[in-house]
Amino acid sequence: MQFGEFRLAPMTLDLAAQADQILPFASPAKRTLPGYLLLSLSSVWDPKLFDLFPDADSCLVIHKPEEFGERIHRAAQRLLPSWAGIDAAASYGVPSPLGAAFSRDKQRAAEKEWLFAWRPTQPSLPSNPIIIQIGNIESIAELRDKGG
Repeated sequence: MQFGEFRLAPMTLDLAAQADQILPFASPAKRTLPGYLLLSLSSVWDPKLFDLFPDADSCLVIHKPEEFGERIHRAAQRLLPSWAGIDAAASYGVPSPLGAAFSRDKQRAAEKEWLFAWRPTQPSLPSNPIIIQIGNIESIAELRDKGG
C-alpha cells in the first residue's frame, strides 16, 4: 500500500488465428508476438473470488479506479516508453475486439477481470516481468482480508 507496487507479467500470443482483431493489440501476422505485459484485477469485490484463488489471503479494493488507472499508466510509461498501453474489461466466451489478451473462456466469467496491457511497439523489445510503483495508494484503496 505504501509504495503501490505492481508486477506486470508477460503473456505471449500466437496471432495466426487472430487476423480479425483490432490493431494495435493484434495483427494479422502469422507469428508470436514478443509478448504483452499484463496486470489483471477483478472489477468487483466478491469474497467468492478467494475460492477461485485459494492461495490469496487478501485482495486490493480500489475506491478510485480512474485515479488508479491513470497512475498505473503513468508509471508504466516511465519504465516502458516505447510500449503501447491500454486497459479494458475482459471478454468472456467471445473474442474481444482488443485481441486474445482480453479474451477469456466463459467459465472464467465470475472473475470479472479488468486488464491493463502493454505491448512493445518494436518487435525486438524484450518482455520480462517488471515492477512498477505508483506511490502510496492508501487514500484510494484498501486491503481486505479473506475473512471480510
